[in-house]
Amino acid sequence: MNMHQYRTPARQRGIVMIAALLLLLVATILATTMFRSFGTQEKIAGNLREKERALHAAVTAQQYAEWWLQSGNAPAKGTCNSFVDSTAGQVCSNLLALNVIADPNLWPGGVTYVPPDPSSSTSSNMNVTQAIGPGTYYSKPIFYIADLGPGAGGEIYQIDATGVGGTADAVAVVESTYVLTSSGHCADPLLGC
Repeated sequence: MNMHQYRTPARQRGIVMIAALLLLLVATILATTMFRSFGTQEKIAGNLREKERALHAAVTAQQYAEWWLQSGNAPAKGTCNSFVDSTAGQVCSNLLALNVIADPNLWPGGVTYVPPDPSSSTSSNMNVTQAIGPGTYYSKPIFYIADLGPGAGGEIYQIDATGVGGTADAVAVVESTYVLTSSGHCADPLLGC
């Protein structure tokens, strides 16, 4: 009978275990960093989406105000100190102060506008709610029309419009100067009308 002589294993020093633990630590740090990066990128994308939604809402309100002026629906100008619906409308004799334009919460008045729902043939309104969620806007777009008086070629109006995205923090404000001739047509060559 052949007997193999077994040697007792040499004393282990644990280097393999230390190396494995270090590799595990490095992999954990890399995974944590990667997940944080994905979360940050999602937040940035969400913020950009809300910024664009707010800008589109403001531009839509501005374009509606320009159409409303051109269609001859504008009532006589007066001092604006409250908000009215877009069916009534108002033209203001008082201008917005420069420090107020950027914050629609400080506007003395204006016109709230709810664009039509593009997915239907009726004029039902877009989903505006105080609840935050997908497909909703935090508040209605607002426009403010100030009559600047007569100018070269017709009556000059300043239109400020604001739109809010899905959160109260996503706000966009746009402004335009609009000139109407006595015939009710736009006289601004830059606007293409």
